[in-house]
Amino acid sequence: MKTFLGTALLFLSFPAIGQQQQDTTRRLPEVQIRPYFSTQPLLRSTGSIGLISQSLLDKQPGGSFVSAMNSISGLRMEERSPGSYRLSIRGSLLRSPFGVRNVKIYFDDFPLTDAGGNSYLNSLEVSGTNQIQILKGPQGSIYGANSGGVVLIQPQENMTARTAAAVKLEAAAYGTFRQNLTFGQQFNKYNLNITQAYQRSDGYRDHSAMDRKYFQILQKYTYAKDRQLKALIFYSDLHYNTPGGLTAAQYEENPKAARPADGALKSAIQQNAGIYSKTLFGGISHDWQLSNNFKHVVSVFSSYTDFRNPFLTNYEKRKELTLGLRSYLEYQRQTKMLNYRFNLGIESMQTASDIDNYGNDRGKATALKVGDELKAASNIAFAHFSMDLNKKWLLELSASANLYQYTYRSIFPELTNKKTNRFDLQFMPRLALSYLITPELSLRSAVSKGYSPPTISEVRASDNLINTDLQPESGWNYESGIRYQSPGNNIQIDLTGFYYQLQHAIVRRLNQDGTEYFINAGGTKQWGLESSFSVWLIAPNASKFIRGLQFHHAYTLSLFKFNRYADKTLDYSGNNLTGVPKHMLISSADVQFARKWHLFAQHNYTSSIPLNDANTVYARRYHLVQTRIGWKGRQDNRFPIEIFAGADNLLNEKYSLGNDLNAAGGRYFNAAAGRNFYLGLMLQFKKI
Repeated sequence: MKTFLGTALLFLSFPAIGQQQQDTTRRLPEVQIRPYFSTQPLLRSTGSIGLISQSLLDKQPGGSFVSAMNSISGLRMEERSPGSYRLSIRGSLLRSPFGVRNVKIYFDDFPLTDAGGNSYLNSLEVSGTNQIQILKGPQGSIYGANSGGVVLIQPQENMTARTAAAVKLEAAAYGTFRQNLTFGQQFNKYNLNITQAYQRSDGYRDHSAMDRKYFQILQKYTYAKDRQLKALIFYSDLHYNTPGGLTAAQYEENPKAARPADGALKSAIQQNAGIYSKTLFGGISHDWQLSNNFKHVVSVFSSYTDFRNPFLTNYEKRKELTLGLRSYLEYQRQTKMLNYRFNLGIESMQTASDIDNYGNDRGKATALKVGDELKAASNIAFAHFSMDLNKKWLLELSASANLYQYTYRSIFPELTNKKTNRFDLQFMPRLALSYLITPELSLRSAVSKGYSPPTISEVRASDNLINTDLQPESGWNYESGIRYQSPGNNIQIDLTGFYYQLQHAIVRRLNQDGTEYFINAGGTKQWGLESSFSVWLIAPNASKFIRGLQFHHAYTLSLFKFNRYADKTLDYSGNNLTGVPKHMLISSADVQFARKWHLFAQHNYTSSIPLNDANTVYARRYHLVQTRIGWKGRQDNRFPIEIFAGADNLLNEKYSLGNDLNAAGGRYFNAAAGRNFYLGLMLQFKKI
């Protein structure tokens, strides 16, 4: 019965559509996006784009991006234990034992992804985020090397002239506590926004505690009518324990257990395995409207990360410093029938990494074993041309030249000379077209090239060896889609089909002691279908008992296969791509009641997942149901209040969210929490 929950809700909703059109009291605003330099209606976008609004983030548990991200078709986000993120867009998690790779992430105007290819997404705080746009499929023509897609995160910002402040408190199962404070104020031409947050949890499993302290400040100064300065700074201090993977037998016997000792290897608890990561990130950008036709934008940014990882076999210490520049010039011209825009720019950054590995004696670093210095350099030049003809045809043509290299040398046990591994210059084009058939219906099609060099964490993996044989992965992506938006914007439908053939796919391997290394597989063939559907069954109104009822549905079909992939004596060609479920179905309902009550419920169905390249072990399919109910006081008061409570995994499913793929010794499983609850309070202050 649970299997058909989302589908049943979808069919039950259709008879009410005609009625809700008659009851509509106001036109809903059209969804606007800004994927490629300029704002445009989502209906006319040439690409497949997922949008996570502030409203959706507010309906999810406040400590994690996972539930909100997984509501978008084509995305899969995992959290092996609190704070340990993994993210995939239309593709493989094989490259990401933790963290985010082969996806480019921007925080406002600044790349969060460093030159070495790593993105510390878990350093960000949900309360410091206003909106997230996900550009699915390769977008390297503008944003540099990536084979999966791009995530554009907009920071929290108060856009009104009034003072606004809020404090939010949440308490949840397993000793979880979350607190965040936001403040915004506009002083004539100067806008200030501050976010502070603290989070801690004991975790569902043994040895899975986490805590994070976070501070963020965003400033804007419009010092002339055609010029603006922006500064963004955040500091994140994150620690989480890593309980480690369990075998199937251990997982069935006690899913809460941390990885036990195995022969000479001590347990995760004995070695105090975990992550300690402190990141300071800052950027300044300048936007200058030179004339009616010309605009120039320049951004400089830097980040510093102090990373420590006591592991079962060693203790790694890593210090990373990134410096970068991104700048572009824009020319725009508009006539009665034709509007065209041309952008020409560069993005250049370097990341220096000092990586030392020591012995680990119960969570304390002992003698130095290996020390290396690596420096990655990423340089791209890009051009983007868009032409809007008669507000019906939208053509986008873009391309970039990508140059990537890294230098390396050993510091210990012996000092060696610097060596450079330079990859060939890569040309990455994108051609896309959309056509507005009617004011409510559009067609689109795009072809683009994806390219992703190995990250520093893959070149120098936890086996402490520099792998100079590892090559970039690349491939061509073809997609087409149709998008519908009803008059009044009460109904939105989006359907996308794509085919992506990836060459030299990077995959992860594990040694018997648990250390990892990476190799190039022959490639993959990825056929996919993504759909989303949302409808206001009862449009927002001010008179009925139900003040609004919206239903949302997202479905992902992933027919991903290995292509020409042999590892030593084994041939995996034709096998399902490891870590990717074939089906994902997300359905949600959002109900607004009279007297300021609201209810949100979401159902997530994920089919079975292959856990090794041989496809001999699968994670079971699962259904997740979560709900949130709350009450909001009058928003026209000076001190509005909100009280809420929620539940996660209402069906008490036993599942693993964040499997260790191709795990040595069959230790694939990282159990997620069973049924659990949370409650919270938010107090606001508004200057009337």
